[in-house]
Amino acid sequence: MTLREAIALIDAATPLLQHAHPQHWADLGCGAGLFTEALTHLLPSRSTVYGIDTKPTLRQTSHIIPIKADFIKDDLSLRDLDGILMANSLHYVKDKPALLDKLSTYMRPDSPVIIVEYDTDQAVSTWVPYPLSYTSLTKLFTAAGYPRMQKLGQRPSAYGRANIYAAIAAH
Repeated sequence: MTLREAIALIDAATPLLQHAHPQHWADLGCGAGLFTEALTHLLPSRSTVYGIDTKPTLRQTSHIIPIKADFIKDDLSLRDLDGILMANSLHYVKDKPALLDKLSTYMRPDSPVIIVEYDTDQAVSTWVPYPLSYTSLTKLFTAAGYPRMQKLGQRPSAYGRANIYAAIAAH
């Protein structure tokens, strides 16, 4: 997926992200930072995105700060985030309700979560061990206190098994 395609997949979130003040977000499981970079294109100027991964390969810029950590096991010591992005990382989490409880301690009240995932509930090898379809995602976030779920976009997966969707969960 190209940067332009990643931006297009999450672009419908832009009206919810535009504020007068710079924002501070975390991208959990950022990998090489494709969606980290895409998010920086949607946020107000001077915003910051913390790219968190056990092996972050993205480079630090004025808008992106890499942090080496395991977002599932480690306390990230982040507070008052304006939002969290999880692009192709939530499917690695077995106990999703516990993770959502933990993430709520990092965010301001009413902060949104953007999710990019495969639209399936069937595991696909070791690369997608705990997937969740958009329907399952909606149930998970509703139970965690996010009454508003919006699908931002979808596209065919390069692997051909299920579409990739992007969604935003909001209070």
